[in-house]
Amino acid sequence: MMRVLGNRKRLCNGVTRRDLLQAGALAGGLGLADLLAVGSRAQAAPVLDPAFGRAKNCILLFLYGAHSQLETFDMKPHAPVEIRGTMQPIASSLPGLDVCEHLPQTAKIMDRVTVIRSVTHPYPLHGVAFATTGVSNIDVGMELNPRDERHYPYFGSCVEYFDRRDNGPAGHSLSNLALPFPFSSKRTDQPFRAGPYAAFLGAAFDPVWTEFVGHGTKNVYKARPGFSYDGPEPYVACNPDAHFRLAAVDPQPGLTLDRWDRRRSLKLQFEESRRELDETALGTNYSKFQEAALGLLGSTRVRDALDVRHEPDTLRDSYGRTLFGQSCLAARRLVEAGTRMVSVFWDEYGLAGDAWDTHYDHFPRMVDQLCPGFDKAFAGLISDLDARGLLDETLVVVLSEHGRTPQIQNIPGGGRDHWSQAYSVAMAGGGVARGRVIGATDSIAAQVKERPVSPKSLLATMYYALGINPHEEIELADGRRFPLLHEGAEVLKDALG
Repeated sequence: MMRVLGNRKRLCNGVTRRDLLQAGALAGGLGLADLLAVGSRAQAAPVLDPAFGRAKNCILLFLYGAHSQLETFDMKPHAPVEIRGTMQPIASSLPGLDVCEHLPQTAKIMDRVTVIRSVTHPYPLHGVAFATTGVSNIDVGMELNPRDERHYPYFGSCVEYFDRRDNGPAGHSLSNLALPFPFSSKRTDQPFRAGPYAAFLGAAFDPVWTEFVGHGTKNVYKARPGFSYDGPEPYVACNPDAHFRLAAVDPQPGLTLDRWDRRRSLKLQFEESRRELDETALGTNYSKFQEAALGLLGSTRVRDALDVRHEPDTLRDSYGRTLFGQSCLAARRLVEAGTRMVSVFWDEYGLAGDAWDTHYDHFPRMVDQLCPGFDKAFAGLISDLDARGLLDETLVVVLSEHGRTPQIQNIPGGGRDHWSQAYSVAMAGGGVARGRVIGATDSIAAQVKERPVSPKSLLATMYYALGINPHEEIELADGRRFPLLHEGAEVLKDALG
């Protein structure tokens, strides 16, 4: 019989946490039911400094394909034109930090943001899995295979894991949601990309995905060698009554997500695995926890939070009537409703090699398709959180897998390729300092010249802000242990305030 190692913590109903973990393993991995089964943490983690655990929630904004540092937060106006391009800097509310002229709303909120200009790593791939997990390296095979056994669990999945382990029931909200639709599911001609998956934690820890209920209202032509897309682009503009639904709560015909069915089948899996436990306290209580979890999934709280149509038109307009803007508004509603971790992906749509992956038509796409939507959404989110008194307890991170090449390709519209040696990340709220710039690059934003920062240090800082020790280990039901992050990850204390 499988036994789980660790200290024996007995709950008030006589069931030990170790027994519960065994049951979870036999049932195919810990499910949402465990949230209702695990007792409250026996002893709170020590507060190391005021920034530790300052964030109650996290909103991760992932710009897939990677935004250019040179057209966002690290402009080089004195570089040669083949480096700086055609866009001009404008002053922001943070003295000394200019941003791109096509980010006028973002410029107004930079006094509430910390920019890290010196992120660097050796993998110029679409390594969403490298940027958002503790995996030590990545290659193309891993990038295109979400279930490659070498992967590490997604940041949000690890947050959910530690919350389940330490905090017990998380109230009446799902704790790890992602918008606007399952990652890389709306593109063509290639397999799904890796990234937001729970890896060895098991599928029960994958983010719960939403579905976008709406459509694009402006046609966009996008092309790359051998492929093109000409159709409605919701990231540019979407219909006024667009909103989101949670497939597990509001199942609809034709959806590919199986989360609801997986949760509903937990009891059957449990009975098939350990029928002899049906008459024990463990079996009886675990069944009750499963039924409670199903009731939780069927509640209206998350469903209501996802329906952004409840918001005034003026507020919806402030986020931008785009897929990314309305996703950010839904993220604010979710954390306000108690959701711990919300991920918003600006994903490929209609074409592989899309979103912020600007190898082709870089400048037209930045001007017409990318900067305007990001500008309103990011500024709208920060301003709205701050006005509601939620910014100080909500960590917001703008992340990508790498940056873009300083040298512009000499093609129509220009192009910037992958560049991981130096790029920028923005953080705000939840213990992050207001109005700070960390690190610096050389005169063409090609190399870090001051304060190099690893993507793993970004994750360490995010875990720390959420009250999770980044030096923790993940322990599986079979006793195997994995470091949350590999060596070299450090908490960026200079980013915290």
